[in-house]
Amino acid sequence: MPINVTRSSMPSFEEYCEEIKELWDSRWLTNMGVKHRTLQAKLEEYLAVPHVTLYTNGHLALENAIAAMKLPEGGEVITTPFTFVSTTHAISRCGLVPVFCDINDVDYTMDVNKIEALINEKTCAIVPVHVYGNLCDVEAIQEIADKYGLKVIYDAAHAFGVTYKGISAAAFGDASMFSFHATKVFNTIEGGAVCYSDDDLISVLDAQKNFGLSGEECKYIAGNAKMSEFQAAMGICNLRHLPNEILKRKIAVERYRERFSGVDGIRLSAIQENIESNYAYFPVVFDGYKYTRDEVFEKLKAEDIIARKYFYPLTNGFECYEDWDSAGEDKTPVAKHIAYRVLTLPLFADLTIEDVDRICDIILK
Repeated sequence: MPINVTRSSMPSFEEYCEEIKELWDSRWLTNMGVKHRTLQAKLEEYLAVPHVTLYTNGHLALENAIAAMKLPEGGEVITTPFTFVSTTHAISRCGLVPVFCDINDVDYTMDVNKIEALINEKTCAIVPVHVYGNLCDVEAIQEIADKYGLKVIYDAAHAFGVTYKGISAAAFGDASMFSFHATKVFNTIEGGAVCYSDDDLISVLDAQKNFGLSGEECKYIAGNAKMSEFQAAMGICNLRHLPNEILKRKIAVERYRERFSGVDGIRLSAIQENIESNYAYFPVVFDGYKYTRDEVFEKLKAEDIIARKYFYPLTNGFECYEDWDSAGEDKTPVAKHIAYRVLTLPLFADLTIEDVDRICDIILK
């Protein structure tokens, strides 16, 4: 069997069937039914935030979170190119202009020392991205946002369950978006959520994911982004097992770090202080190693081990953004350097130590 870069965590077949059994009696399959409401309440408790609004996927969750901030059309939003293209698309599809800030070379999140130089009279928000389970410098970003009166919406797709100084990643900024895609630490098959504290956003986000409807009124031009009952049921099941799933990921990560520690030409992401990680991904940067990133990728692939060049290419290098003033990989040199050298190795809860050693042996020998 191939070893893929990730593998979905799932409850037992029997547990999931038991969770969805009542749906055959109620025939309530979508539109915020009992499973939806149960998962929402459980996530508000787990993430320690006042409000969670659920979505059918993380991309629409992020789009709706940005739209809910009522930012001026054509306004500029500072973000990072070192992310999945969904982040940049969400900004653009809301009628806003992404302005790309470089990353730091320690944890690969937005370089907070380069943000202020990008701020002008058109700047209205910052959309930073927590990467691989590494959190952005949330304190510095909030300080800058407060100084210039900017909204902060976090793409926290990789950060479910992560805490900083005991505070959930969900609690930072004006809103945080999580992806519950099948490949994430916590999944609802497909799904996502927006977490926030502003009570006024509840009705806005609820309407935006339901065609703009609020009762018989239609206040917004919006689409359909509701999470189904089957997705919510999977989330209810997976949340029960999450602490153990994260623990198993930690064991694999510690083995990787043990095997790669001190190897010339192999750089590992720094372990962040005051962070309780979720061990979402294991990125390795091949910088001066005896093989290039692409050569390592091919050697692993030949052994049915599927790693991922993640994130590559940068979003500011995509054709659809080439006409934007801030586009171009050369404008974010650190992000470009990492993107052409990084490889995320297989990491999931059921990955065995034997498989980790096999992967490491191929790379090292």
